[in-house]
Amino acid sequence: MEKLFKLSANNSSVKNEIIGGVTTFLAMMYIIVVNPAILKEAGLPFGAVLTATVLVSAFSSIAMGLYAKSPIAIAPGMGLNAFFTYGVVIGMKVPWETALGAVFWSGIVFIILSVFNVRTHIVKAIPKQLRFAVAAGIGLFITFIGLINGGFIVDNPATLISFKGLNAVTVTFAAGLFLTAVLVVKRIKGALIIGIAVTTLLCIPIGRFYGDGSWISPVQSSMLVQYNGFFASPDFSLLFKLDFIGSIKLAMWPVIFAFLFTDMFDSISTFIGVAEAADLLDKEGEPLHVKECLIVDAASTTVSGLLGTSAGTSYIESATGVEEGGRTGLTAVITGLLFLPFMFLSPLLSVVPGVATATALVLVGVFMMKPVSLINWTKFDDAIPAFLALVLIPLTYSITQGIVWGFLSWTVIKLLTGKHKEVTPTLIVIDILAVLALVL
Repeated sequence: MEKLFKLSANNSSVKNEIIGGVTTFLAMMYIIVVNPAILKEAGLPFGAVLTATVLVSAFSSIAMGLYAKSPIAIAPGMGLNAFFTYGVVIGMKVPWETALGAVFWSGIVFIILSVFNVRTHIVKAIPKQLRFAVAAGIGLFITFIGLINGGFIVDNPATLISFKGLNAVTVTFAAGLFLTAVLVVKRIKGALIIGIAVTTLLCIPIGRFYGDGSWISPVQSSMLVQYNGFFASPDFSLLFKLDFIGSIKLAMWPVIFAFLFTDMFDSISTFIGVAEAADLLDKEGEPLHVKECLIVDAASTTVSGLLGTSAGTSYIESATGVEEGGRTGLTAVITGLLFLPFMFLSPLLSVVPGVATATALVLVGVFMMKPVSLINWTKFDDAIPAFLALVLIPLTYSITQGIVWGFLSWTVIKLLTGKHKEVTPTLIVIDILAVLALVL
């Protein structure tokens, strides 16, 4: 262990690394339930997505620890799964097999950019203000989806959306949300997964002793009734079900582009945040092993498409493990190993209704709003493009639209106000791709 992970050099120990790994796992294990719940809306089978989620999370995190020597864990990303389901499959009416292919090809491009260090130029070309706005906008989008899945927000012909009103489901959702929020505030380890479990229990009486949840979805209202035990063999039915050829047609390029850059933003911000928290920086103040980390992250995205889930990405929840003492790749290895047993628990986890996972979605949105404070709201040529990106993601129900209009408005405003130096040639290329995304 000492030779492989250099524990002493990083002021750590096996005990600290195990505690860090367990803490990170508890902070992010909600994805085991939430990711299948979201992708199920795109038509993918819950059990098969759960298997893919566990495999991607386990082996990507282990690879991050062994190859990149980093304490950062990887799993299918929140935001990326929402874009996959609501933006691509439902919004653009793309078959989920083709969407999985787009995930695969975005990973291939990400690997190439990481290996040849091209991603450095791309990342530098994208204004930090827009990166902050996109991250926060995705947070709002995820919260919006959570409020819809919780039955809290519904369609309204007069106002587009409105509050459903008090009933058995909304009261249960609110109770679960408040309980989970208190656990988060008190920094209880595994707060989100505890909240999901308790809300699931609170949902049991709905439709049996009081209320009726069938107005949300017949599937959700019957989930708690169809209990089929604890264990089952892993479901590998999504393995290699992606459409390799259909996903590289011209019309899919904007989707691949959106997957690629959203994943890249997420990864870079996670690496920087966790490295700062753990003081894992080189002499220039840059995160250690960032090239190796990005290669693993990119490989995880590629494997995600092959296994049958949305793109894998680095998790900011890894910072919780760092706070508990995790400093080396052993932390990520421990986290990855803890995912594996859940591959056999799909019958138990499938009883979790959308109302229960909705509480986690709302609070994940809160976590993702932190970058808003870094936007320079007093400098309007920065603030306006950032604001457009921030609000258009949830209001258009599309991460792509937020990114596209954020880039285009930044370029137009900067050029017309004489700030040409803030528009790089690389950003112009990105703008051209953004216009193509709008046209296609």
